[in-house]
Amino acid sequence: MRVTGAASAADELTLLTAPALAATPRLPAAAHRLLADLVRGGAALGWVEPPSAADVAALLDDVSAAARAGDAALRAAYLGDRLLGVGYWLRYARPTHRPHADLEKLAVAAEAHGRGVGRALAAALVADARAAGIEVLTLDARGDNDAALRLYRSLGFTEYGRLPGFVAVGERRYDKVFHMLDLRRPPHG
Repeated sequence: MRVTGAASAADELTLLTAPALAATPRLPAAAHRLLADLVRGGAALGWVEPPSAADVAALLDDVSAAARAGDAALRAAYLGDRLLGVGYWLRYARPTHRPHADLEKLAVAAEAHGRGVGRALAAALVADARAAGIEVLTLDARGDNDAALRLYRSLGFTEYGRLPGFVAVGERRYDKVFHMLDLRRPPHG
């Protein structure tokens, strides 16, 4: 897939899955840099302070193990050898919720915002969920994350709830907005 604004034919976005990422030893360090930079810039990724390298490596290990068990999908977007984004979903653990999964993280490098990387990652994760037989894919986003909320709506997600002032970042409070995509229906056109 071509990234909007890419400089040359060599600048093709590559989306890797968990099995291919296992052979990418630099992923944990690159993901740590990406996530830490985004959190430092105020990104709504669930951390107040930038995560440690060890925390990111452990997260990737856990998601990769779940993907091997068929309970997750992990995707990373590269432009050449540069990581531009990462995202994953996890199947719910509760037995009555096992047919469903939650898109827990979708993070795109600040310099790649607006270039189609987030859309490509999200669409690939939705396709992975559909292929895994996931019935409903949920997610939540911070209420001020307008670009992410627009992206999710454009992919067919619908809002099903909101907790006002629920997300605490220091003294600031933001809504927590819940979305879902019913994959039992035909794909969003």
